[in-house]
Amino acid sequence: MRIDVLSIFPKMFDGVVNESILKIAQEKEALDFHAHDLRDWTHDLHRTVDDSPYGGGAGMVMKVEPLVEALEAIVALDARKPHIVFMAPVGRQFSQKIAAEYTKYERLILVCGRYEGFDERAFDWADDCLSIGDYVLAGGELPAMVTIEAVVRLLPRVLGNSMSIVEESFSADNEGLLEHPHYTRPADYRGKAVPEVLLSGNHAEIEKWRKDQSFTRTQKQRPDLLS
Repeated sequence: MRIDVLSIFPKMFDGVVNESILKIAQEKEALDFHAHDLRDWTHDLHRTVDDSPYGGGAGMVMKVEPLVEALEAIVALDARKPHIVFMAPVGRQFSQKIAAEYTKYERLILVCGRYEGFDERAFDWADDCLSIGDYVLAGGELPAMVTIEAVVRLLPRVLGNSMSIVEESFSADNEGLLEHPHYTRPADYRGKAVPEVLLSGNHAEIEKWRKDQSFTRTQKQRPDLLS
């Protein structure tokens, strides 16, 4: 999968994409990542990407001209049709289901907003618009990083054990529930013991315990998921 990011702070992505899962994905050639500086498509001495809004109001708005020119240039870099996503608080809320949906695309272009958001005319280029929660950040870079990692880790060959994603929280295989508790050595730590069923070797009972624990944890932590 090729992922292009358009931002006024492209260097923010350097550490994230060159560590951990995303670094492994690139080494396995599952991810082809490129970050682009929106200011490269400006035409004035100060490389201006924002302007005051028509009608007045606080803050500045990202200009439509550099956004469109940048997208035209980035789309032309690869023959495959991209899925263009604007990262903005007005978008639909990102989820594991959307992450899985995005794995079917060969190309993603993530556009990171700043200031009071985008000139509305730029959204003509958007195939989707995403938010990662009901709060406001300084820009779309962190949401883009979250989206990239959530999607890329689902790609074939990226994780060492493909079963790692099967029983995760929110996964379809786990019926949308939160993941069950996990334990490892030692079997007893400061008087707190691992549940006996996990030491029993009875796989049917272990599976039943895990499903019960998933439901109990979801009921306590995220009852909204049960509805």
